[in-house]
Amino acid sequence: MVFKRMLGALGVGGPSVDTVLATPRVRPGETLAGEVRVKGGDFPSDIEYISLGLVARVEIESGDAEHTGTAEFFSARVSGPFRLGQGEQHAIPFQLPVPWETPVTEIGGARPHGAFVGVRTELAVAKAIDKGDLDQVSIVPLPSQDEVLRGFAALGFHLKSADLEAGRIYGVDQRLPFYQEIEFYPPAQWAGRINEVELTFVADPYGLTVVLEADKRARLFQPGSDAIGRFQVTHEQAARTDWASEIGRWLDSVAHGHGGHHAPGPYGHQGSYGHGEHGYGHPGQHGHGGHGGHGGPGWGAVAAAGAAGVVGGMIAGEVIDEIGDMFEGDGGDEGGGDW
Repeated sequence: MVFKRMLGALGVGGPSVDTVLATPRVRPGETLAGEVRVKGGDFPSDIEYISLGLVARVEIESGDAEHTGTAEFFSARVSGPFRLGQGEQHAIPFQLPVPWETPVTEIGGARPHGAFVGVRTELAVAKAIDKGDLDQVSIVPLPSQDEVLRGFAALGFHLKSADLEAGRIYGVDQRLPFYQEIEFYPPAQWAGRINEVELTFVADPYGLTVVLEADKRARLFQPGSDAIGRFQVTHEQAARTDWASEIGRWLDSVAHGHGGHHAPGPYGHQGSYGHGEHGYGHPGQHGHGGHGGHGGPGWGAVAAAGAAGVVGGMIAGEVIDEIGDMFEGDGGDEGGGDW
């Protein structure tokens, strides 16, 4: 995978750069490897630095308005200053760690609508900086995340989209200033009572937080509402969990309006299902008993915090056209459907 750009900001005849990815498909927590290849132009250049950044497309709400921008959520310099001679070629190998909370962009072999992560190269020469083009990277789920997704598939859910929202989730140790909402259409079993279900992962080296939000349909003389649930497990526990059964039980409870149900979780936590007009719940009760893996998951209520202005490094509109071009002509693998 290669992206090329003559650095116009550096003047005609300036250096050019190619970034070659040896690992275009990675999981969160793994390493993105490759090399940056710089070629000198018509005259010698003093390179100040070369850096690589991971960027994502994020939706930002501000009042009643919503717009999409790109957020750089990780960056690293891969080179310090060096002299690049006329026409000289210079290759710089790199290994870029991928944060554990990096959103997934490939589910069941397909890329859902709204999911984008890319690499951007920045080259600084004589006080002039060119950020280069974006090249898309496929982020595939962790094995623990994949087990949860398989649970949704086994229940007959259909993948809708996987947007990123600026903001933070209440009660979750979240490092990045945005979170992913993987949205599903419900199967016939719940279609009359639930509009859609949103799934959010927050991962770290030790475990996985799974957050579910069910959008309940409005009924006669009764407005619709959202129900929020949270389950925290180690990666090993996630692999041993029957997610289809757990998700199904949770949705049955939500569909029948059985709020306040308590279930012991693998960490001994106890939490209640949350309901709210805007998807906001109340923090669940956390116990410290030694329940181990007995019983169902501890679904604690959570809430999504306000988003506007939270994402640092947000560049609204700067490269949206570039991302849009990548989604066009991708062979039709984007979007929902069976998976």
